[in-house]
Formats: sequence, structure tokens, C-alpha cells
Amino acid sequence: MTETSAPGTLPSLDAVEQRVLGSLLEKQVTVPASYPLTANALRTACNQTSSREPVTDHDEPTLERVARALRDRGLVRIVWSDTGRRTLKYHQTLDEVVPLDAEERALLTVLLLRGPQAPGELRSRTERLQAFADRDAVEEALTRMASRPDPLVRRLERRAGERDHRWLHLLGDDASTEAAARVAGAVGAAGADGRSGVTAVGQRDHELPLRDGAAARDERVRHAYTAIAPAYAEALAGELDDLPFERWLLGLVAERAGGLPVVEVGCGPGHVTAHLASLGAPATGVDLSPEMVQQARTLFPAGHYEVGDLRRLLRPTSAPGWGAVLAWYSLIHLASSELPEAMASLTRPLAPGGWLVMAVHSGTGTLHSDEWFGEQVDLDAVLHEPAELAALARSAGLVDAEWYSRGPVTGRGETTERLYLLARRPD
Repeated sequence: MTETSAPGTLPSLDAVEQRVLGSLLEKQVTVPASYPLTANALRTACNQTSSREPVTDHDEPTLERVARALRDRGLVRIVWSDTGRRTLKYHQTLDEVVPLDAEERALLTVLLLRGPQAPGELRSRTERLQAFADRDAVEEALTRMASRPDPLVRRLERRAGERDHRWLHLLGDDASTEAAARVAGAVGAAGADGRSGVTAVGQRDHELPLRDGAAARDERVRHAYTAIAPAYAEALAGELDDLPFERWLLGLVAERAGGLPVVEVGCGPGHVTAHLASLGAPATGVDLSPEMVQQARTLFPAGHYEVGDLRRLLRPTSAPGWGAVLAWYSLIHLASSELPEAMASLTRPLAPGGWLVMAVHSGTGTLHSDEWFGEQVDLDAVLHEPAELAALARSAGLVDAEWYSRGPVTGRGETTERLYLLARRPD
């Protein structure tokens, strides 16, 4: 006897079933001329690298098996092509089992494909499926879906640093939906995970940031941080209060600088630079984005912040070199092939005995973000391993390399391990 999904009841779907039905729902609207989908088209739809979280690589036999199981539950119809070669095609019938209006259907589709999301994200991501007038219209539709006798969605509690609640669909078990949430919470660009609007798209080549050249990448980075500057500053300016290890490490840096000036390259809203200054270090912050520098100057008016490129860092005017140069999550948008030159650029202006300090996300591969803090972005963040950074430090002529790793702080929504490297320029 096969399980069927009766009208008025919600099916429970595993992660692959969610991906199959979400893909069919999407393509039925966006490419009606090619719908229903062949097995090959279904595989392409399920595994596409955009608008999917996480990115998958399901093979055709797996998807055919899952589609047949969904057919037995009354959620998919398998038909023969009515033109050309006799080819099996797949058509979703979820919207026959669970009646949906156009808004509900669009929202459910994107939730199935990308996991928990905030209303602002959902509004931009459903544009090809259904237009919403504004974020409030999305919230109203979600509330309506949550108020059904069999609720379709549930609002999640805000995580630390988030400006908005995310919403979760209720057509799957917690294991599959929370897996998507963990991927969606991975870092897109800066030092903290779990920020509203960040999406991560699997692991990729360490050279991905250079896919259209260094100049185009620099412009993408500048555009992204300009767009998110106010929200980013609001979310991150006080984050060190919740990060005791980082406070200890910054105290160590300030001590080792020995009273010489220190500089943070890629300072963002200036909170790390300001913390170093509060420890007595003559600290300067430098950032590529004028808007970020303005945020830093507004939040920390007593600090010294400048617009500049970390690859063109000069020595301070008041000393023979910097006592410490901090690249606090500011090298993560560089391809691996660019790191030797970048580290050399940061090492040259160090005073003898000065320290280079790097903070990165630990691991292998590359994370991608296409939305962050409610803004459309196109950012790649490369992960690194301790041995890799230590070797680069030695190649840059640095000595006494030491590194520290810590696990993700789950209460902040972090999903990546953190890696901190300190290495000294010889006296």
C-alpha cells in the first residue's frame, strides 16, 4: 500500500523531495514552454548554482527514484511527451494537494528551494514568480499562510545581529530545513555569520573571485559594502561585546605593537580599530568604501579613519613603520593566487618587529553571497587552512608565526570556524 497525500493535509518532504518539488513549481512558471520537465531538465533545475541553497549535485537516477516516490504519494504526475520522441516528463501536483494562491505558491517555491528567509529576501527572490508591492505585502502573505488550519510556514526567532525574522516552510522535517538554514547562515563577506540577507552557495574554486577579472571584483566589493554600510554598521559595531576570544587577541596585538601605531585595513564600521584605540594603541582604520569610512567616523568620532586600498598601504608618518597591521576578514574576497602579493603589501610597511594579523574563515572552498542585509550583492569569500596561511607568511619573510582557531559561536548564528594568524617581521 503506498502513502498518499490527501487534500487538506500537509505532506512531509525530505531534502531531495523539497528540491524536486520546488524546482518543478519554479519552472512551471518561469519556463512554461519547456514544462513539464524531462529527467535531464529536472536534474539541471535541481542542481543549478543560482537561486538554490545549498547547491547540490543529484544524479539523474536519484531524482527519477524520488520523482516516482512523489508520484506514489500523489505529488508528481509522470507523463509522456506529446511531441517528438516519446520521453517521460515530470509535472508537480503539490498545488492540487495543497491549494495555493499565486502569492502563497511563489513564497512556498522559494522557501523550498532556499530554506528560511526574511520577507525582504523573499520579495526580491519571488519577482519572476509573483510581484509583491513591498515587504509588508510579503509579510501579510506569510501571516496568512501561517494562519491556515494546517500552517504552511512558521516565523523563526531573530538571531543575534539580524534585523528581521526569517520564515520557515513546514513541508519538511527539521533536519532538512535546518540544514538549509545552516548553509544560508554561512558568511557572505564579513567577519560575522548569520547576518540578515547572507546566502552561501556551496564550495567553489579558490580563484572564483577573479572570474571576470580583478577590477570587476574590486567594483563588486566596493558596491556591496557601499550598499550595506548603514545596516552592516548597525549590526556589527557592538559585536566585540559578545566575542571574548577576539577581545583577548586584540589585547595581545595592542601589547605586542609596543606603543607603535597600528592600522586595520578593511576596517568597515571601525569597531575593531576603536577597540585597539581603547587599549592605548595609536590606531588608524582604512577601508575601500567611503560609505564605510563615514559610518566609522560617525560611530567613533574620536578615531582616525581613511579611505584607502590595503594593497597600497603606506608607512605611518609618525613612525618608521606600523607596530601591527590587521587584515580582519578583509582578505577573504581575494583569490588564493592574489594572497602572496597582498601579504607582501601589508608586510612592507611594518616596523622591524611589527606584527601582521589576519582573520579569515577556516576551511576549504569558497562561499558566495548574492544578497546581504536585504541588498543584492555578488561576493565570493575564500576559506583558508592554517598551514596555507603559515606558508604564505614565511614566503613574505615573516617569522614566529602562530595561529589560533575557534569554532563557530552558534548563538550568533555563525557556521564557519575562525582562523587567526599572527606573524612577525624580523628585527
